[in-house]
Amino acid sequence: MRTLWKLLIAAWVLSLSGCGYNTLQANDEQIKASWAEVVNQYQRRADLVPNLVNTVKGYATHEEKVLTQVTEARARVGSIQASPELVNDPEAFARFQSAQAGLSSALSRLLVVSENYPDLKANTGFRDLQAQLEGTENRITVARNRYIQAVQDYNLTVRSFPSNLTAMAFGYKVKPNFTVENERAISTAPTVDFGATPAAPAAAAPGTAK
Repeated sequence: MRTLWKLLIAAWVLSLSGCGYNTLQANDEQIKASWAEVVNQYQRRADLVPNLVNTVKGYATHEEKVLTQVTEARARVGSIQASPELVNDPEAFARFQSAQAGLSSALSRLLVVSENYPDLKANTGFRDLQAQLEGTENRITVARNRYIQAVQDYNLTVRSFPSNLTAMAFGYKVKPNFTVENERAISTAPTVDFGATPAAPAAAAPGTAK
């Protein structure tokens, strides 16, 4: 009986003008395409990490903690299977976002530390890797923005009448999205104190004892 009711409801919904079924299909496909590009750009960044770490290690041997943090953050990213199904699981999506934010934060620390090594900054290989990383971060931003917009369009269709009836009939649910403000806070580079320069002793006033 329950199955019959579902079929009747589906038939009724589909008879409505502008039921939204085709829109849901189109929006869902756009999400899949946008997600694939997000994953592709994040993978591009992850692929840069080993060479970047090895290059920095050659000049900044005392920064083992920072280098380890980057390596561990990349490992956490790699442990998450970013399949298309992940976008339907809010908890898995949150873990993916948290892992990527952690890598962003670790890379920020690494680049801040590199400022303290002039020879490293002058290294051609490091400059090339830094430029590639910057370009990849820009592409990640573009890909994420497209995904965010695609999910917003989809979620609006799922929640709006009468397409919400179609969504309920066919099991379409709201999808999780990137929380841009939270990730920006997580990814903010920390303040790195390389040690304050001791103040120069004050010059003795003329005629005073030393």
